[in-house]
Amino acid sequence: MTLIKKIKDKKVNFEFNKEYIKVVTDKISNNDATFITNSFKEMHPADAADIIEHLSQNDRENLIKLNNFKIDPEVFIELNESVQIEIIKYLSSDAIGTILKNLESDDAIAILENVDEKNKNSILSLLPPKDRFALLEGLSYPEDSAARIMQREFTAIPSNWSVGQTIDYLRDNRDLPEQFLEIYIVDENFKPIGAVPSSKVLRTPRETKMSSIMDDSIFLVPVDMDREEVGNSFENYNLNSACVVDKNNKLVGMITSDDVLTVLKEEAEEDALRLAGVGDEEITDGVITKTKRRFNWLLLNLVTAFLATYCISLFGATIEQMVVLAFLMPIVASMGGNAGMQTLAVTVRTLATNDLTKNNFNQNIFKEFNIGILNGIIFAIISSFVVQLWFQDILLSLIISISMILTMIVAGLFGILVPVTLKKMNIDPAIASSVFVTTITDVIGFVSFLGVGAYFL
Repeated sequence: MTLIKKIKDKKVNFEFNKEYIKVVTDKISNNDATFITNSFKEMHPADAADIIEHLSQNDRENLIKLNNFKIDPEVFIELNESVQIEIIKYLSSDAIGTILKNLESDDAIAILENVDEKNKNSILSLLPPKDRFALLEGLSYPEDSAARIMQREFTAIPSNWSVGQTIDYLRDNRDLPEQFLEIYIVDENFKPIGAVPSSKVLRTPRETKMSSIMDDSIFLVPVDMDREEVGNSFENYNLNSACVVDKNNKLVGMITSDDVLTVLKEEAEEDALRLAGVGDEEITDGVITKTKRRFNWLLLNLVTAFLATYCISLFGATIEQMVVLAFLMPIVASMGGNAGMQTLAVTVRTLATNDLTKNNFNQNIFKEFNIGILNGIIFAIISSFVVQLWFQDILLSLIISISMILTMIVAGLFGILVPVTLKKMNIDPAIASSVFVTTITDVIGFVSFLGVGAYFL
């Protein structure tokens, strides 16, 4: 059994196999490009990409610069974007051009986006005119548009063709995409009028007209549609693929479910990172880069923390009168902050999926109000019971109960109002909401607790 075969057997349990990473590192040191190339061919491209990502930056550079080693285009497209950008620096224009020639247009554009402007033209000049025009046209659209994720390889036929003509065309035409689920039917102006699943073509007699078996209720994606909206449409209509049309409604490309899955994954990761104030951070980013990206939001958090502290200072006399209030203050603020972030997370997601609309906005506000009351009452009872057991003070239990209810209600309301307001101001709610919601709930928590305390004392 060869070492390559042994490695293949380990593929199922591959997750960060340190033993194999060491083998690859040693082969790089020994300039054994043949072994690495052959072993990568035995793996799924995603697994080979995972190996490259787990190499040190120095080993990655040495691997790419090895004589007789050429990175497979299918492996390259599976790499983390930050690693792609790093490797592009080590590749010649010819090598990048070769990679682009062997990829579908949507993947090629994704790579070309990361190439420096000064090298982009020289790389494009190496491509056939048809491919060069397609990539330049794709790059002319906004980064988050449907045109950036569509592939320009699709299957389209005239409406008057028969099933037999279509099958013969599919067999003879070498310019078609390697895989396709649907065949689009177009009119004389190349406007899509229907679609037929490829499986249905295979099961239909040859003499049948394609127009008689097509589904004319197809979903059309404008080239400038936001890619997140495309993802939502695929989810809403259970689409496997969709045709993309230009401003004249002519068919220019198609988007498949695997492209949309990548978009939805990236958007979900982006929202999660932005809610934490981290931004588009990659694991491969350096210390300085990560520090810069986190600095602004940490600075804003510091400012808001001083604001909350200032609110506490206004009740200095009350705290002096009953020092135990200082011990219990963080409980109310913490509960309000967590409740607010729960509502915020749900709201940001519903905004991203367009589930929160003008029609159901008031209903959701009322729902969050009721949730705040219910949670407030439940945790007011729990906290007051604990405080009573701890301090044996009915007045203190009453203070924390009232402030807990007020804070939970406010937290729920602002958890939905803040992101919606930011959305109306054309500010990404995933980026800025968490800081504002945390500040509001902290301030309200402190003010309500100390204010109620000041009223009763």
